[in-house]
Amino acid sequence: MAKNFRLYIAEELTAEKTIILNQEQTHYLKNVVKYNTGDTLNCFDNKNGEFLCQITEIGKKNITITVLSKLQDFSPCPDIWLLFAPLKKDKTDYVIEKATELGCRKIIPTITKYTITNNIKTERYTAQSIEAAEQCRRTDLPEITLPQKLEEILNSWDSSRPLYFMDETLQSRPFPEILAAETSPKAALLIGPEGGFSPEELALLRNSPFTKGATLGPRILRAETAVAAALSCWQIFAGDWRN
Repeated sequence: MAKNFRLYIAEELTAEKTIILNQEQTHYLKNVVKYNTGDTLNCFDNKNGEFLCQITEIGKKNITITVLSKLQDFSPCPDIWLLFAPLKKDKTDYVIEKATELGCRKIIPTITKYTITNNIKTERYTAQSIEAAEQCRRTDLPEITLPQKLEEILNSWDSSRPLYFMDETLQSRPFPEILAAETSPKAALLIGPEGGFSPEELALLRNSPFTKGATLGPRILRAETAVAAALSCWQIFAGDWRN
C-alpha cells in the first residue's frame, strides 16, 4: 500500500538495492505511521534522485527496504545561500525549516556582535533540514556549515556571488526592486540578529564591493520573519519562478 511518505536515505540509492534502515527510521515507520511489509514509500539520497521503495522485512530493531524504480532525477535547488545570526532554539528551528522549504542550497550560521546565543548545534540544524526536505519534496539537502564570524566570512568571500544584507535601518532600496534588475544565477542573503547589525558591521557591509543593502518593507521584522520574507522575494524575483 502506498502512503505517500518520503524518507531521506544517507546511502546511495540504485534500482534493486536493499537498504537496512536505522533504528530511528524503523521506529517511525513501525510505530508512528504504521507501515507493514509490502508497503511502499518514496526515498531520496541527495545524489541520484527519488525512488520508489518497498518494505521487504520488518524486524525488532530494523526495517529492510528494496529499491524498486526511480521516480525522478536529482534536481538541486537554485544557488541561493542563507547567512543568519543564530537565535533562540525554537526560532532557529523555524529558520532552518523555512530556509529548506524555500529552496536554500547552503546555510551558514553567522556570528555577529549582537548574536544572542552561543548554543549552536549544527547536528540539530541538519536533522531539522532533513525533516523539512522530506516534507517539501526536495530531492537535495541544504549544506549546513559550522558557525563563522561575519568578519571572517566577508574577508574570504567570493566576489562573484552577490551578498544582499537585509538593512533594518531602512536606508536601502526595496529588495524586490533590486532583484528585478539582477541577472546573477547565484546569490546569498544575510539576515542580522534580533539586535540588528552593529554600526561597525553596517559600515563594513556598506563598504564591501560585493554587498548590497536591501529592505523588506516599512516595518522592522523579527529576524526569523525576515529570513522567510527575503528568501520568498528571491525565489519569486530571481529564483524558481522568474523564468
